Amino acid sequence: MNGHPAGENVESFLKHKFTHIVVGGGTAGLVVAARLSENPNITVGVLEAGVPAYDDPRITVPGRFGETLGSEYDWQFATTPQPGLGGRSLPWPRGRVLGGTSALNFMTWNRGCREDYDAWEELGNEGWGWDALMPFFKKTETFHEPDAEHQALHKSIFDKDFHGTEGPLQSVYSAHYGASHQHWHATCHKLGIDTNSSHFSGSNVGCWTSLTGVTPDTRERSYSATAYYKPNANRPNLVLLTDAFVKELVLEKEGREWVTKGVKFTHGGQEHVVRLDGEVIISGGSVQSPQLLEVSGIGNPEILKAAGIETKVDNPNVGEHLQEHMMTAMIVEIDSSIVTPEDLRADPALAEAADKEYALKQTGPRTAIPSSVSYLPFSHFVPSKELHALGSHLLAESKKDPARSTPRDRILVDRLLADKNLGQIEYNFDVSNYSPYFKSLPGKKYATMLQMLQYPFSKGSIHIPAIKDGKKTTMDDKPVIDPRYYSGPGGEIDFKLMVASQEFADKICAMRPLADIIVSRVYPPASTQDKGTNFDFSDWVRESTITDWHPIGTCSMGGKEGIKGGVVDNRLRVYGVKGLRIADASIMPLHIAAHPQATIYGIGEKAASLILEDWEKVHASSGQS
Repeated sequence: MNGHPAGENVESFLKHKFTHIVVGGGTAGLVVAARLSENPNITVGVLEAGVPAYDDPRITVPGRFGETLGSEYDWQFATTPQPGLGGRSLPWPRGRVLGGTSALNFMTWNRGCREDYDAWEELGNEGWGWDALMPFFKKTETFHEPDAEHQALHKSIFDKDFHGTEGPLQSVYSAHYGASHQHWHATCHKLGIDTNSSHFSGSNVGCWTSLTGVTPDTRERSYSATAYYKPNANRPNLVLLTDAFVKELVLEKEGREWVTKGVKFTHGGQEHVVRLDGEVIISGGSVQSPQLLEVSGIGNPEILKAAGIETKVDNPNVGEHLQEHMMTAMIVEIDSSIVTPEDLRADPALAEAADKEYALKQTGPRTAIPSSVSYLPFSHFVPSKELHALGSHLLAESKKDPARSTPRDRILVDRLLADKNLGQIEYNFDVSNYSPYFKSLPGKKYATMLQMLQYPFSKGSIHIPAIKDGKKTTMDDKPVIDPRYYSGPGGEIDFKLMVASQEFADKICAMRPLADIIVSRVYPPASTQDKGTNFDFSDWVRESTITDWHPIGTCSMGGKEGIKGGVVDNRLRVYGVKGLRIADASIMPLHIAAHPQATIYGIGEKAASLILEDWEKVHASSGQS
């Protein structure tokens, strides 16, 4: 019998008769598994390559965010060298731990704009617009209201009608804020940016104080492993096997149809096959979901042939349509009296004091998460004439090659031409050095102005590599991740808009009262001869752009185009295969103006609902439900 939060051993796992298997115990995967197992007639098996880490403070303590990147809990992927970034290759962290990337992220909890999700439905994905998704967004969450004093002091403003009250994931405003946050709203107001008092209700444009995925009592990370799996681990029909690396789907031909019959995986160095008469749900994320499809024979025949794999389902969309939020991290030196996370890492006495305050009072620096946020349309700082020219340029390019112009591209162009009031760029200011390229100097204190492009035109791909040393490609081979940052006509537009956005970021940092705690800009360095002139950020943006860890789209919903435009239908069923679905960020056809974790939880809830609906239809006649 199951019941241990760490899962079962492989022998007992294989004895179960599963109706459903979830590949990947990550953000969405554990949502799907937990919700399906609410039906006692369903038996769900979860295969997770990582291990539980419920008690690791690098994961549980909010103020230690980022410490697990590059650790044993990270798959440690990397991109190919990017011509648009001057040939640089970027690390691409993804969670290899129970809970997946929800155990590694920075716990930001927000949603995109109404138009972001309505665009999915406009593409033909019925049931995926804002109104249809709202019940699932709310179902994931228990929102804890801040008291009046907190609201007044930290601008923790909300509209409770758009929050859930009974969901597994806990959301709360931080107990402690960095020294810069007290100046954030007032600074933004001086630049014409209003405080958004209801940023969860369909528009996140403006400045606001961010919610976090943290428990209100213990002030620990709230993530899928602790919110969805651990409380339900004693269900006999929810069976987890950790340290289980899935190698391939077992697909068999029945007549003219490919049917999913099981999953091949390794555990403890031994290979096993678990079979089922039901459905497999892939929740491997935007990197590994397309990778698993391809090694199983689903994908572009040319890529599969080069990898030594037989094509079972011809679908060139697998691994394509990759979109990612591009980010820059501008560093400023700040007042030396301000305490930063770097101080805690450098001074054991300070760290000990912070740990003690956290343990005894659940407050202090160990609870602080970046929360000074603003989402803006480009029209706030780019003249409409320029935006229209950029959009017109892309329309002209698409007319040269109509075959490459997709409905998704046209939606993105329309957002420029129509001057939409959407959060096209995100700004996030925090007292810490976030740049991998700027080394903090001893005795200096720093803060970072992060800016993230929300609706990228740049589109890339993630595929399995070709045969090496005469051996066919497997899941053990690192995927080829090529985001194509700033490449192609659309990439050129992304670059120009990032440069323009960086100029406005510099203006934010130069505006009081935020400027009162800033000594100077140090990355890129400010020089005396540049004062009074506009600094050219072009070279710096190309040399410093990094990933924002938000990849989507590689197994996207096809909508009206079906298999010609995507990998799954609006019920998340993989085209051309029976008994196979995907539930994770890879199914998103267009990016959203938000950190995606809250949306991915919603995808998991929606996926479970669809699967349960279909189960009920099939089994209603037999009296089993």
